[in-house]
Amino acid sequence: MIDPKKLEEIAKNISAAIPSGVKNAAEEAEGKIKQVLQSQLTKLDFVSREEFDIQSQVLIRTREKLESLEKRLAELEAQASSES
Repeated sequence: MIDPKKLEEIAKNISAAIPSGVKNAAEEAEGKIKQVLQSQLTKLDFVSREEFDIQSQVLIRTREKLESLEKRLAELEAQASSES
């Protein structure tokens, strides 16, 4: 679903922006920020790149099969009309 590495990177960037005097709180906040980001991004119903690529391949194969079946149907229809 959501790439945990990306969430970790975002959380680290946010915590890095916090002044150095607040680093202890920032370390604790990093975990909380990560949880909040994960929760909010999950609500957006995103799909991972891997899931997207898999579905793209399924769609390509389905289109190829449909084109093949349409061609075969046209051949059969032509055959049937020539026999009539």
